[in-house]
Amino acid sequence: MAVTVTAAFGLFIGGDWIRRPSTIEVKNPFDGERVALVASASADDVRAAVSAAEASLAIDFPLHARYDVLTRTAALIEARQEEYACAIAAEGGKTIREARREPPRAAAILRLAAEEGRRLAGETLPFDSRIGSENRVGYYFRFPVGVVGAITPFNDPLAMVAHKVAPALAVGNAVVLKPASTTPLSALRFAEDAAAAGLPPGRLNIVTGSGGEAGLALVTDPRVRLVTFTGGVAAGEQVARAAGLKKLSMELGSNSPVIVQPDARLDGAVPAIAAGAFAQAGQNCLGVQRVFVHEQIYDRFKALFVEHTLRLKAGSSLDETVDVCAMISEREATRVESWVGEALAGGARLLAGGRREGAVVWPTVLEQVPRGVRLDRDEIYGPVVALYRTASLDEAIDRANSVNYGLHAAIFTESLRDAFTAVHRLAVGAVIVNDSTDYRLDVMPFGGTKQSGIGRAGIRFAMQEMTETRIVCLNL
Repeated sequence: MAVTVTAAFGLFIGGDWIRRPSTIEVKNPFDGERVALVASASADDVRAAVSAAEASLAIDFPLHARYDVLTRTAALIEARQEEYACAIAAEGGKTIREARREPPRAAAILRLAAEEGRRLAGETLPFDSRIGSENRVGYYFRFPVGVVGAITPFNDPLAMVAHKVAPALAVGNAVVLKPASTTPLSALRFAEDAAAAGLPPGRLNIVTGSGGEAGLALVTDPRVRLVTFTGGVAAGEQVARAAGLKKLSMELGSNSPVIVQPDARLDGAVPAIAAGAFAQAGQNCLGVQRVFVHEQIYDRFKALFVEHTLRLKAGSSLDETVDVCAMISEREATRVESWVGEALAGGARLLAGGRREGAVVWPTVLEQVPRGVRLDRDEIYGPVVALYRTASLDEAIDRANSVNYGLHAAIFTESLRDAFTAVHRLAVGAVIVNDSTDYRLDVMPFGGTKQSGIGRAGIRFAMQEMTETRIVCLNL
């Protein structure tokens, strides 16, 4: 399988493809081979993209037309889904089997946004609930915020584009998108399909480039009224400081816990937790990182989990038989290796993996990880999971809540009482019962607490973030 360089990998501004002398080399992280060259946007290019987006808002783009464009784009993505999948696997941290799930998901997101766009409406308001307002009636509309600046991560390079662009377009906004410079190819193909589907020029603009120049120019432009960002906490803090007085929607990662109670069905729990920990080489904000197993079943769970992990195959993302592919770069793989080394030096015990070759980190399982090391408190974003022995559900919940993240958590149990205890006490955006933390339905109000982010994604909820209310009050 190969992805060839095409003339389409310029900047997409105002409906035109614009080549630039400065380029970014997109490489396969497994072998370092060049996948493509894409243009590197300057700050001036970003400002031109914002200008194109702003100008496009003056041209009528009614709801029925937005619906048609989104549904046609979905069909075009499906028509070349294998091309998308090969690009995703070649440029980023997904196996080809994982990559093949993204185009159908992106198409479903677009159709969902199209449908939700037709249902987004205001409400009448009870003005006569206040003395003196008996003769007043009114309601509110939802209006688009205007220009949306979107910054997407490398790990779901097509689905995350769909998640940010589709709701923004569905409610009438214009978008300037900066995809991750390591995985820009899906976004560029998305722009091709959106244009072919009839999207008016300027409603979607793609600027590929560095965060330090292109990203900063995008978030600081005063004409951008909302910034939607997915990435790490440090980068999110920089975005928040730079953005100024504008709306922010940010998903910033996690350190997701799973609780395994004595009555858990391990035949389902073990593969689900392993998939949550090691899919996408662990480069997933919903990935399982900490597993709190009740002492009554700890040894049995550990044996089954390690056995399952040792059967997983690591290697090239384009190999149909590979379960865990290379991380996005050797630098990131080296960082993960250092975090594991720090835990081992502090007294942790290695149960599986612990091996790195280039950008490939073999699926790694540890126990007895000491409190306070980075693997325990921060987001490792790699194929590493830590097992903890707990004496009670109370202890497991307290340990799960002990980090400064709160995106998803999970519990495996047959007890409704235990499940709802976890639901009410885990300080997270979602509690998944009898499945991995790595479960997301695209209609969910997706987001978290603490350092895990600001606001909620998920199509209908993103649309609320991407609109402003305007009240109409009539004094009769």
